[in-house]
Amino acid sequence: MRSAAQLWWLIRRRSAGRSDPQALTSVLAVIAFGATTAVLLVVLGGIGAFDGRAVGLPASDVEGSYPVLARIAAALLLIPLVTLGGAAARLVVARRDARLATLRLCGATTAQVAVLTLLEAGAQAVVGGIAGILGYAVLLPAVAQLRFEGRTFHLSELWVGLPTLLVAVGAVTVVALLSAASSLRRVAITPLGVAARVRPAGLRAVRLLTMLLVAVVFGVVTHAGVSVPLVVVVGLLVLGVATINVVGPFVASVQGRIVAARARDVATLLAGRRLMDQPRTAWRSVGGVSLATFIAGMASVMAVVDTSRSGAATDRQYLADLSTGAMLTLAIAGLLAAVSTGVMQSGRVIDQRDEYRALALAGTDLAVLDRARKKETLLPLYAAIGTALTAVALLLVPAMGMTAFANVDVAIRFVGSVAVATLLVVAGAATSRSTMHVVLRDDTR
Repeated sequence: MRSAAQLWWLIRRRSAGRSDPQALTSVLAVIAFGATTAVLLVVLGGIGAFDGRAVGLPASDVEGSYPVLARIAAALLLIPLVTLGGAAARLVVARRDARLATLRLCGATTAQVAVLTLLEAGAQAVVGGIAGILGYAVLLPAVAQLRFEGRTFHLSELWVGLPTLLVAVGAVTVVALLSAASSLRRVAITPLGVAARVRPAGLRAVRLLTMLLVAVVFGVVTHAGVSVPLVVVVGLLVLGVATINVVGPFVASVQGRIVAARARDVATLLAGRRLMDQPRTAWRSVGGVSLATFIAGMASVMAVVDTSRSGAATDRQYLADLSTGAMLTLAIAGLLAAVSTGVMQSGRVIDQRDEYRALALAGTDLAVLDRARKKETLLPLYAAIGTALTAVALLLVPAMGMTAFANVDVAIRFVGSVAVATLLVVAGAATSRSTMHVVLRDDTR
């Protein structure tokens, strides 16, 4: 244990240089863990605030339904939160797979490799969790200005308390440790395969059936003509959103094959080959925009509901709050998608550092590499939007009706929301440009 801890500290000191990819990976992982913790605490604070306001009110009452709606929004945001947290955890071990495999081949024991990995993952998760708490504290005053039920929030309503803060940091750390532990088996059992970067197995077309199956079940449940518990409907809706991340990598893989086969320039060929070789990673880097697109469909319909025709003032307030909550959920999903894309794309540049270096030394212009990096973002981004639109057609249109989306105001708001979410993701991906120049700076001098 002592020798493993000393080796970990030596590796940490070796990674102190800014141009070292392991140090860059650590910074990206801390950012991702911090963003995950901050958003998680904001969501929990909102649920707690609505719970406090609904004390003593029946669930069937208008005011009493706000906690349920808050939990529905939280359920929809669970997927991008898990995606971002998983991206952070994968970053912790991504660059260490090869290094740990090398240590194993040089004689390091499985226990030493395990201690190294868990120490690194735990340290980054704790630092990220603490940064997330600070981010949550900074966001509280802005979140408190949101108006629900005709009034803003008090800071005390949104404060989750010290125990919840500790639990949140602990949960993020556990996710990091579990992800790190799952990578240990591959390194411990097949260090030579990891060091040789063996290509993973391909994806199967059966993934396409998952979304269709959930859509059929969701359509039957919503049109059965019988009373169905809300938790069942919401669960199916969340499951339908989750299938986007199941179908998406296969779509990205097919897209990569087509692009690589029809490429007419070096940048497009590089992007197509990388997309074909690593469809899961490519999809994860832009998958958040697919959820934002799906939420935009619901938010757009709710945002244009005519509240003036409602007789009671409470009904008008309720409809207005539905619109505000839907747009807030969309905004959070869009921001999570942007952060996730920036972190994942930068991580991909670091992971492909050897390939970038070889191409640069072979005489490939940096402008060509930069165009290939951009295409690596835009190509799966198109696939993500297309897959999400398919999910909207299969899930939301049958439930809400085509007439809702035929409304001009709904269509304009929907297209505008998707455009804004897409721009956020593109902006997040643009941050990886500086990462590429950093990792190549020493190699191209």
